[in-house]
Amino acid sequence: MPRVLLVAVLAFCSSPVVAQARFPGDDAFARMDYEVAIATYDSLASAIPQDPQVRWRLARAHVFVGDVSRGEEKKQSYLTAERHAREAMRLDSTLAESNTWLAAALGNTAMYEGSKKKVALANDIKRLLLRSIDLNPRDDIAYSILGTFYLALGNVSWLEKTLANLLLGSLPDGGYDDAEKALLKAIEIAPGVVRHRFELARVYEKMDREAEARREFEFCVANPIQMASDRRRVEHAREWLEEHAPGSN
Repeated sequence: MPRVLLVAVLAFCSSPVVAQARFPGDDAFARMDYEVAIATYDSLASAIPQDPQVRWRLARAHVFVGDVSRGEEKKQSYLTAERHAREAMRLDSTLAESNTWLAAALGNTAMYEGSKKKVALANDIKRLLLRSIDLNPRDDIAYSILGTFYLALGNVSWLEKTLANLLLGSLPDGGYDDAEKALLKAIEIAPGVVRHRFELARVYEKMDREAEARREFEFCVANPIQMASDRRRVEHAREWLEEHAPGSN
C-alpha cells in the first residue's frame, strides 16, 4: 500500500511553460515544437557547456516530452531531464529555474524508484520547490508544482501516511489547503496558464467545492493551451463538465 501511495505523491509531471521567449529555441518551445527546441538547446549546450540557462531549458523540454510520451520513451525523457537539471544545479544552484526543474524531473523519475527512495525524493522535491520560491517569489511554475505536490499528499489518509512513515521514513507535511494556497499564488502571478487552473479545479473537486471546480474547468476549456500536455487537461475538463452538467444526475 505505501508503494502505491508514494507513486501518487511523486507523479506530478506536466509542469507549466515559461511564457516569455528569451533564448534561441524558446520560440520553438512556446509553439510546442519540442524536438526543434531540444535540438537548438543541444547545440547551445555544445557551444556554451557551462551555461546553466541552457541546461535547465533542456531539463524543461525533456520533462514536457516525457509528459506526452509512453513506455520507455517516457522514462528516458524524464531521466534525461534529471541529468540536465542536475547539471544546471551544479553550474548555478542559485537559479530558481535550476531548482524548479530538478524538482519537476525528480517528481517523474521517482516513479521508477523503490518506496524508500521515493520518500527521500519527496522531501528533496519539497525542499527544492521552497528554495526556488525563496530565490524567486514570482516563480509561478514552482508554486504550481508545489500545489500539485500538496494535492497528492492530501490524497494520503492519516493511517496510510503513518504506515509509510513507520516503514519508509517521514513523508513531508501538506494537504488540500496548502495545495489551494500554492495554486492561487501561481494564478495570481500567471492567471492565463491552463495548468494552474486545472490543478486548482482538481483540488476543489477533492474538497467537494463543485461550483469552484466548475469555474476552473470552464476556464481550461475556454482558453488557449500553453503546452502539449494541456490537451489531455482540456479533454478531462470537458468530460468533467459534461458529467456534472445541471440535470445530468
